[in-house]
Amino acid sequence: MQRLRDKTALVTGAGRGIGAAIAQTFAAEGANVWITDLDVRSGQATQARLGSSTAFRRLDVREEADWQTVMAELLTTEGKLDILVNSAGITGLDDGAAHDPEHATLTDWQAVQRTNVEGVFLGCKHALRAMRPTGTGSIVNITSRSGVVGVPRAAAYAASKAAVINHTRSVALYCAEEQLAVRCNALVPGAVLTPMWDAMVGSGPERAAALDAIVADVPLRRFGRPDEVAAVALLLASDEATYVTGAEIAIDGGLLAGTTASVKPASS
Repeated sequence: MQRLRDKTALVTGAGRGIGAAIAQTFAAEGANVWITDLDVRSGQATQARLGSSTAFRRLDVREEADWQTVMAELLTTEGKLDILVNSAGITGLDDGAAHDPEHATLTDWQAVQRTNVEGVFLGCKHALRAMRPTGTGSIVNITSRSGVVGVPRAAAYAASKAAVINHTRSVALYCAEEQLAVRCNALVPGAVLTPMWDAMVGSGPERAAALDAIVADVPLRRFGRPDEVAAVALLLASDEATYVTGAEIAIDGGLLAGTTASVKPASS
């Protein structure tokens, strides 16, 4: 039985990585999926791969006019919005700029906040307005383990993801206060291997060693896959999770749980 049959979903940042995996999973489960991305080429490639139950629209999540245009077209075409996944995000590290608290420029800091925080704010705002006529829906915000712990050389990214976690709570409580059956939850991936890692570990000979060092800290001793994040997004988007709102669910191989290292008692 298709778990999202007759539902309409909009996924941002769906051209690659976690967003593309979520779009694929939703489409396989019967949803009409609107794939959106700022990168037209990757977004169209995802749509072509997934087929007729999907549509692609260019969406710059930083621009409210883009949200208004795409949402109006979606409602005209589909009649309703059931699911929004805010997956679009950037690290800001692609150009090699400093992102530590001492040397990051205000311009670089603001660029990350505009996409990661303002993009999510606008997505939630316009999804709520689209969902209000039916009074039901599910919003899933993709955050990061970096929003729970400090990241010394990716401070803008870490701060942005922390903001998304807290905004998720605010949206959930607002919907409850408004007596809307619209749920809002956050997924907290950590060590999930996507193209986003390229900006942080590079593509040279040091890449393999850097990835091995990251996995060494993961209790399950491997990277996560985008489809593993998509599986949890599917649960939250479905009618199986109608009592789950305002939650943050870690998908990180146990990273946030702590360490598997232990002190062994001395032999007697």
